[in-house]
Amino acid sequence: MEFNDQADREEIYSKPVRAGKRTYFFDVKSTKGEDLYLTITESKKRFRDDGTFFYEKHKIFLYKEDFDKFSEGLNEAVRFILNNNTSQSNNTNVAPSTVSDASTAIDEQKGDNTWSDINFEDLGNDKP
Repeated sequence: MEFNDQADREEIYSKPVRAGKRTYFFDVKSTKGEDLYLTITESKKRFRDDGTFFYEKHKIFLYKEDFDKFSEGLNEAVRFILNNNTSQSNNTNVAPSTVSDASTAIDEQKGDNTWSDINFEDLGNDKP
């Protein structure tokens, strides 16, 4: 089966991450030429005036030729925030060198090293 829209391609790998009121989906997909790429989707539950809800989604497509520059930019921004966030009373001025280091440093600053289970029923039937 061939798809016309890249957003509808079959997922090869998916990693959902619940972060507060948002859920992030890291989905690996394949182009027609079988090159792998990453989509990052932010999903937030929103409510209409009538009380029904929907999921507001924002999506980024990240291709392998951009991984290094994207990672460098993300790491630099995370380091800046960790080093300059004066609103946290327990700021430790951590300067992580990788995204995983940054994630660990953020968890340590929050004092939260636990994983939370995701209830996919909460996410609705429509996939990002």
